[in-house]
Amino acid sequence: MATHPQTPTSSNAFSFLSKGWREVRDSADADIQLMRDRANSFKDLATSFDRELENFFNSATPPFSVPAMRSPPPREIEFVKSLRPKLSEIRRAYSSPDFSKRVLEKWSPRSRIRIDLSAIKKAIVSAEEDGIVDFEKRGRRLSFWEEWKNEGEGESKDWEPIRALKIRLKEFEKHGSSFEAFKNSEFLEKVKSGLKSMCKEPEESKEVPPLDVPELLAYFVKQSGPFLDHLGVKRDVCDKIVESLYSKRRNHLLLQSLSGEESSIVGNGNINDELDLRIASVLQSTGHRHEGGFWTDHAKHDPSDSERHVAIVTTASLPWMTGTAVNPLFRAAYLSQSAKQKVTLLVPWLSKSDQELVYPSSLTFTSPEEQEVYIRSWLEERIGFKADFKISFYPGKFSKERRSIIPAGDTSQFIPSKDADIAILEEPEHLNWYHHGKRWTDKFNHVVGIVHTNYLEYIKREKNGALQAFFVKHINNWVTRAYCHKVLRLSAATQNLPKSVICNVHGVNPKFLEIGEKIAAERELGQKSFTKGAYFLGKMVWAKGYKELIDLLAKHKADLDGFKLDVFGNGEDANEVRSAARKLDLNLSFQKGRDHADDSLHGYKVFINPSISDVLCTATAEALAMGKFVVCADHPSNEFFRSFPNCLTYRTSEDFVAKVKEALENEPYPLTPEQRYQLSWEAATQRFMEYSELDSILNKENNGEKSSLDKGKLVPKSVSMPNLTELVDGGLAFAHYCLTGNEFLRLCTGAIPGTRDYDKQHCKDLHLLPPQVENPIYGW
Repeated sequence: MATHPQTPTSSNAFSFLSKGWREVRDSADADIQLMRDRANSFKDLATSFDRELENFFNSATPPFSVPAMRSPPPREIEFVKSLRPKLSEIRRAYSSPDFSKRVLEKWSPRSRIRIDLSAIKKAIVSAEEDGIVDFEKRGRRLSFWEEWKNEGEGESKDWEPIRALKIRLKEFEKHGSSFEAFKNSEFLEKVKSGLKSMCKEPEESKEVPPLDVPELLAYFVKQSGPFLDHLGVKRDVCDKIVESLYSKRRNHLLLQSLSGEESSIVGNGNINDELDLRIASVLQSTGHRHEGGFWTDHAKHDPSDSERHVAIVTTASLPWMTGTAVNPLFRAAYLSQSAKQKVTLLVPWLSKSDQELVYPSSLTFTSPEEQEVYIRSWLEERIGFKADFKISFYPGKFSKERRSIIPAGDTSQFIPSKDADIAILEEPEHLNWYHHGKRWTDKFNHVVGIVHTNYLEYIKREKNGALQAFFVKHINNWVTRAYCHKVLRLSAATQNLPKSVICNVHGVNPKFLEIGEKIAAERELGQKSFTKGAYFLGKMVWAKGYKELIDLLAKHKADLDGFKLDVFGNGEDANEVRSAARKLDLNLSFQKGRDHADDSLHGYKVFINPSISDVLCTATAEALAMGKFVVCADHPSNEFFRSFPNCLTYRTSEDFVAKVKEALENEPYPLTPEQRYQLSWEAATQRFMEYSELDSILNKENNGEKSSLDKGKLVPKSVSMPNLTELVDGGLAFAHYCLTGNEFLRLCTGAIPGTRDYDKQHCKDLHLLPPQVENPIYGW
């Protein structure tokens, strides 16, 4: 049978190989000359390379070492024999100290073939780990890995000898398709897989897949959550929408060949965190870096200084005995004990006419310095140590309608820029209702708001209260979101605000704990400390629990026959409260207000507080600290006190009667050291530092460490990613600034006339420049 003219023969096959190896040799001569100066860098790799070559050909030898073969040798054996001397010499060339053309002149047909092409890949990866190895080629410099980078479809920009070898192997395979034994041989598969693995991209060079539409929509909804809250869309609804949009993409990513570290994050994290990391990884892969929001002010205090500054801004001051005057004062004193930061307490200064309306016993001050002396004397008498913090004043005006002090002018300007580091806004919504000035989050690095008052509960009791409460709720959301980084709510009785968490960060005056310890010591000696029954103490306004108290006593007058209650307090509704009690013939004894630590109150055993308008009643905490029973409503404002055995809560009016009788018939439990500590300002300060994230911020800056939130994450959520929330918050702050700058709109919303700027009396008292000089507006 005649042979088909196109059927390849042995001579045809070796003709292809011979031609290919001539090309290999010619190209190798030129490239080896260029690589001579770099040859020494491969000497350390020679041993590993040689071992891999040996292993491969030891495993490849058996198929070719069958003894006593009488038939003509297969084509693949002849092919291997022709390859063996050339590749053996290339192997020795790598390990030779003299890497030159003389290596190729020593090729010998008796050399043994031992090669594993995958070792080249290992050498390349190892070289890249040690640093980029460059080669000069045709007048330009290329990185080592660029020589192996993919070009075209499936092709590689290989080193010339390898590229030529691959081309000849492809041609040989194509023309030698009739030789099934060679085509299906184990050696050919190993050669092909070795060449393929040499050009495989490393894992870390894998591109990050781009964002798709559901991911973009999910991120948009997530960032718009607080804004949607203004429109009535609840936060949990937004979270469900985000989860629904992102879940499909998340499942798809889990099936991808991700790195182990990234896979663990995507698989086990929170949906919101995963989405943030996904966005950050895409932005990082593009090289984008976000330098700040559209509204961001970069001229802030530099926290790199070893000394940090904390400014506490509040809405009231002593001698007005209200929670926002007393608690911030104690907070400043206990924060100043730490050497990590300096503390400034910023309180309102009232003109003499307003002082007469606010301060008790007709007490007035002619200067801020005089009032500061009074404040420090009152504080040091109660805490027992000299607190090292600064007291500053800002202009304020008293509103009779709101029964509160409203700031006049830009309050933030009274903290120097060099000290504008961390701000604590006591009652942030109150401070910012009519704030027309610099944005707090622009001037300060970290702003914490502490919510003291349940304004919605007070407003609902007024005329058209439901409508007013609706607007105030959204305004509070607006200003706290625009001006705070973090909001702390003393209890769940307050309005649910953006960026907020619930934590009691108030303690009791140390004097009350001392009274409690004294009473406990007397009881251990067998002395009777409690000689009186029940009492109630609080500012005499209906919203402070007087309405609830009169309703309960009137409803169960017969059940509480013989029960007498002493009431201590002064206030605007005093006459109405007394009149109502007389009409109902209640056994209430009204007396003037006095300090809760007064000696005359130590003998009472039961403190009754039916108020449901308080956020966290200071008087309740003080009564518990003195070792008394407390009867109070089962209400979120009393959640913190439920763990104390002397706190008796009631849900119904009948339950109220039962708890009052139980308290009158039994003796209170002595407080344990742990319970006393929980009521102290030391514990309150520790809780504040933790929940406000102030502790981590100070420690991170001082120690140069990353936040605990960033530890273990593949891509940090930092300024490398633009934040839609920042843009929305900045827009809200700008809109608020524009609205509060219009006097007509201010008056429509209940502002005091002329409070956009401080007046002449404030300039005189505080030694200020006139507003038009302090903040000139040119051309207007």
